[in-house]
Amino acid sequence: MPRVRELEVFRVVLPYGRRPESLMVRLTDYGGMTGWGEVVDPDAKTWAAMEEGLGRALIGVDWEHPDELGVVPGGSASDMACWDLWARMRGVPLAHALGGDRTYLTATVRIAPERDLDSLVARVNRHVCAGYTHVTLDVRPGWDIEPLRAVRQAYPALGIGVDAHGAYTDVGALEALDGYTLSAIERPFTGPAGFADHADLQERVAAPVLLEVSSVAGLCEAIAAGAGRALLLRPAAVGSLREVRQAHDHAVAAGWEISCAGGQGGGLARAATVAAASLPGCGLPCDVAEPPRSAQIVTPPVGASGGVVAVPLTQPGLGHNVDEARVRRLARESYAA
Repeated sequence: MPRVRELEVFRVVLPYGRRPESLMVRLTDYGGMTGWGEVVDPDAKTWAAMEEGLGRALIGVDWEHPDELGVVPGGSASDMACWDLWARMRGVPLAHALGGDRTYLTATVRIAPERDLDSLVARVNRHVCAGYTHVTLDVRPGWDIEPLRAVRQAYPALGIGVDAHGAYTDVGALEALDGYTLSAIERPFTGPAGFADHADLQERVAAPVLLEVSSVAGLCEAIAAGAGRALLLRPAAVGSLREVRQAHDHAVAAGWEISCAGGQGGGLARAATVAAASLPGCGLPCDVAEPPRSAQIVTPPVGASGGVVAVPLTQPGLGHNVDEARVRRLARESYAA
């Protein structure tokens, strides 16, 4: 039975890109076992909520399973740390604790718009040579048909998805992309139309429309509306790994495909994404290409090798060791309880 003796929370500024921020949680039980969690780009209220209520919610409290804890201050970071601690105490990898059965995952790599088509094809070529069998092209009005045609002509057998980032308002413009054998049309619309345009598009195209929703209730609404046939599942955005499993189960029951993505940060959130992506319904390529390996605080670093991501099954919990000294060096502030 886990019982947390102490906890630490770190506000960490990560050394890459625009220096994103993560909150990292370290839980220690009375036997000295530790569990870690991370939330990336937290809102301003998260730190205050953790400082005010996380110790009261966890320290000295007996629990048999993380699901018993309900909503814990700190959201996905605290929930992840509880799951990591629980799985480590039982000597099982987090993937198996969640019900996952995959030993490896097919990875996708996201390709942003380039200055010209030759540059785009050259960039795709680098990833294909590195072993990737799937890419996701970012598209937008004015940069869609021609880039897609160029990549498909260069690589007829390559798996290709497109991510619209909600940039479209015209269903017809996206329908025109369907002739290029897409694995998914991701996040086509945003705005007040709700799921009506998504449902219209899905009726017109063979590729699954891939929707990102951040709650089980939102997923059930999308399924009822016929708004797609695939779920973009970001464990860090859903709030808890219990809800991740629920979303997975609802999607599978509806016949939807699932792609897991998200995390970035220092590698902990990515490790949880890999564990979630090992669930049996997560058959679409996953996105764990970032952050850079050199910027991660876990070993081995989380990422793809030859276009494949190994699910860590030889170590319990998240399956990665945390460089605590580096966490403390990168921390802008911290507190303990």
